[in-house]
Amino acid sequence: MPRKKHHNVYVVELDGDVWKEWKFRKANPGCDEGCKCYYVGMTGLSPENRFENHKEGYKSNKFAREYGLRLCPMLYEEYNPLSYSDAVEMEIELANILRRRGHAVWQK
Repeated sequence: MPRKKHHNVYVVELDGDVWKEWKFRKANPGCDEGCKCYYVGMTGLSPENRFENHKEGYKSNKFAREYGLRLCPMLYEEYNPLSYSDAVEMEIELANILRRRGHAVWQK
């Protein structure tokens, strides 16, 4: 039976003030304060609905809620939709791609 593809990965651009958070800095030791910062996640919702939930504080990540500026569909839309297991793997891979490009990333 084929896997259902109704999960999505998404990327949120974070405000540079996220560098004030020691946990974020600790998770990104090779980055400078001036680099772009992102939150990478996966969801069974649309990326737009999930971002709204973050901003409203519903099942939200602190960094996405407090520092999230906007979704970055150019970084993720080509991968969606995915099966659950593929989304789990793609979330990790997408975060690693952004890190290799020199960006600071928070990924659960």
